Amino acid sequence: MACATKYIFVTGGVLSSLGKGLASAAIGALLESRGLSVTIQKLDPYINVDPGTMNPFQHGEVFVTDDGAETDLDLGHYERFTTAVMGKKNNFTTGRIYDSVINKERRGDYLGGTVQVIPHITDEIKESIRLAADGVDVVIVEIGGTIGDIESLPFLEAIRQFKADVGSENVCYIHLTLVPYIATAGEVKTKPTQHSVKELRSIGIQPNILLCRTSRPLDDGIKSKIALFCNVDKQMVITAKDVECIYEVPLGFHDEGLDDRIMETLHIWTRAPRLEAWEEFVRRYKSPDHEVTIAIVGKYVDLTESYKSLNEALYHGGVPNSARVRLLFLDSETITPETCAEKLAGVDGILVPGGFGARGIEGKILAASYARTRKIPYFGICLGMQIAVIEFARNVAGLSQAHSSEFDQDTPDPVIYLMREWYDEKTGTVQTRDADSVKGGTMRLGAYPCRLEKDTLAYAAYGQEMISERHRHRYEFNNAYLDRLIESGLVVSGIYPEGRLVEIVELKDHPWFLGCQFHPEFKSRPMAPHPLFTAFIGAALAEARREGRATKEK
Repeated sequence: MACATKYIFVTGGVLSSLGKGLASAAIGALLESRGLSVTIQKLDPYINVDPGTMNPFQHGEVFVTDDGAETDLDLGHYERFTTAVMGKKNNFTTGRIYDSVINKERRGDYLGGTVQVIPHITDEIKESIRLAADGVDVVIVEIGGTIGDIESLPFLEAIRQFKADVGSENVCYIHLTLVPYIATAGEVKTKPTQHSVKELRSIGIQPNILLCRTSRPLDDGIKSKIALFCNVDKQMVITAKDVECIYEVPLGFHDEGLDDRIMETLHIWTRAPRLEAWEEFVRRYKSPDHEVTIAIVGKYVDLTESYKSLNEALYHGGVPNSARVRLLFLDSETITPETCAEKLAGVDGILVPGGFGARGIEGKILAASYARTRKIPYFGICLGMQIAVIEFARNVAGLSQAHSSEFDQDTPDPVIYLMREWYDEKTGTVQTRDADSVKGGTMRLGAYPCRLEKDTLAYAAYGQEMISERHRHRYEFNNAYLDRLIESGLVVSGIYPEGRLVEIVELKDHPWFLGCQFHPEFKSRPMAPHPLFTAFIGAALAEARREGRATKEK
């Protein structure tokens, strides 16, 4: 085992979206398979303090940790591929780094000295890296952006210095780059990789290992050429080939010998990797017996990154049911009384995910009504649970103008509202554990306990009374309407015990209809699918069987 903490720095070149996050997560999975303890950190060059205020269209989903951090979506990959639990120390941005340095300067911590990028900003970055190192064998650090981006330079300078600080035997630089295939020429091209590595070396970082993202295997001749021009041994040139299933990435890296090369570079001795669980999961994932179609009714339908954890959790839930999950993304603004039945025809389950803002709300309510009245399995998450409550209040409980005060402040029946018990009239914020965060202070963030009622769908899924789930929302179920809605048939199956907050609602006389105020997708992992997603896909499979759609086409 390693005697000192080791550090792996993952950088990227040529273009964004090459998969640094997945590569970092897969490396973590390989190291864990060898018995090492790991954590993974994302250093992002944008100036936002965190991604919590960023548009999902631009940046993808906001991943929430147990300790209430709003983080980059790559932290979801890190948790899904490893047993590590992410937190605030696992995601730092330029904004967060500069904010810390400026606050220190205002307090006089620098004793009147001139505050500069070097050493003050770079020292702060290095300190943030060390924060993640407590109690683990290896820290994997992903640097956001690409080589050559002006905003990435302080992070790259910091990790260049880091090698001198901790010793070369404790640092491994891995550079992910593109080796494109040019169809008209009928060959792959190494020049983008050469230029990317040249740029990296110009700032003082010589990569130890190159991960070459490509659509086809690289032969020895191509690897030799890359090695020659990039000043690495040929065995350090690793093919990162496109795969059908992202959970094949650790297996592909292992087949290329990546984990062995890392062990050699960092002078670590470990057991042989144990990858049987990954192999079995991939086999079951790729060869299911059935297929179900799930309609995701939201407003971020153009980019699947907006619901990355949700999509993966649905796929995870399909594996125990031996079902391939086909996702049908529907823009809720296109769902009207005239189009609803046509849009949702033939689906085996309907899911309304979380979100903010009034756009498309009525379409989501129509989708919930369709699921309730047609007895189609329904899963409402965060806003999706609130939508189910609004629809039930309007169409079952007789509160025809019921709404959320988030969308209609004049509604006579705010069945969903901003909790007055937590609301500070002077500051206009909800008092949560994160009172120091201007925006975070307006939301309930992170893990909270929930007590389940027996003889409910929720209890049947979890198999236990007390659970803990992650939240990200401002509005809650209004308990002033609790008794009336229960009398009308709504089942409250989960309660936050300290504040008597409604966490889960269900319907009787329905195959499977459940809404939860929290985000269960954040805790689903391939080898440990979240129980609610497993149950939902199981109900959708039962619906598909009833309609004769369950058998997967071969």
